[in-house]
Amino acid sequence: MSNFLYLLIVYPLIYIFPAYVANGAPVIFGGGMPLDLNKKIRGKPIFGSHKTVRGLVAGLLSGFIIAYLESVIFGLPYILAIGILLSIGTHVGDLFGSFLKRRMGTKEGVSMPIMDIYLFLLFAFVFAFPLGNLPTWYGMLFIIILTGVLHKGTNIAAYLMKLKKVPW
Repeated sequence: MSNFLYLLIVYPLIYIFPAYVANGAPVIFGGGMPLDLNKKIRGKPIFGSHKTVRGLVAGLLSGFIIAYLESVIFGLPYILAIGILLSIGTHVGDLFGSFLKRRMGTKEGVSMPIMDIYLFLLFAFVFAFPLGNLPTWYGMLFIIILTGVLHKGTNIAAYLMKLKKVPW
């Protein structure tokens, strides 16, 4: 494999995969008690009922496990710490997005494309940035484009499998 393909596609996929898994796991394993315990701020939910304790724990653990496996399989020990921070950042970004949407009065399940697709990714990058080892700029662009494509595809698949009530 050429170094160009590794830097453009392979390493970016290895790098971001813990965040992708952490972001998707709550759809499969979530449910149960809302993270905000149904508390409200000025009459509006803090996060909403779709953000649950089980979903958060499942997302974090899934991301951590993937990061560990990648560090062992690919012989990249630094990926473990990066993957942990990516997973945490993913959930902070997702919760921040839900918090903002509730403040704006947006009901749960309503699509806000840029926020829904990219806020988790932005926070994941910000959390992992201090550890370095980022993909190249081309690799980052690949991740951004791939995230948009995967978001649409995985949400439609989750909807068809009745894991989500809406296809976005």
